[in-house]
Amino acid sequence: MPNAVLPLFLMLALVPSASADVPVFDRLELAQMTIHQRIIIRIPRVLGGHPTQPLQSDRAIRWTAKKGPKCISADLLEGAIITGADSVDLLIADGSRLRAELDDQCPALDFYSGLYLKQTSDGLVCADRDSIRARSGSVCRIDGFKRLEARR
Repeated sequence: MPNAVLPLFLMLALVPSASADVPVFDRLELAQMTIHQRIIIRIPRVLGGHPTQPLQSDRAIRWTAKKGPKCISADLLEGAIITGADSVDLLIADGSRLRAELDDQCPALDFYSGLYLKQTSDGLVCADRDSIRARSGSVCRIDGFKRLEARR
């Protein structure tokens, strides 16, 4: 067993001896390292409508708000449009829109350069749980979602 001899020899060499020539460490220091991982999703602000649709047709559309979902998958969000003082329209991958209604003391104009969402463990963005963040540092809680339908 020549493979077991070398590690055993090294372990014995590290054991402090009773000799006065070898210094003995009388203190043992332990350290702990914690690694935190944070994923932030950036949702760009779109200046007009959906990126795949022409801007001209989007201006002619009037939107009606219907009851929206409680949560939406963060992977489906493609962009955001500031539409009111207290709401942001979220553009979904399938071309639909959701209006995120923000709490009363949160102006939507803070999101002029896009918005950020913290990734949650379930991968969803939910009303009354999650918040959107601006580059300026302001944080706004999402009070609810409304599904928007085109009304011509």
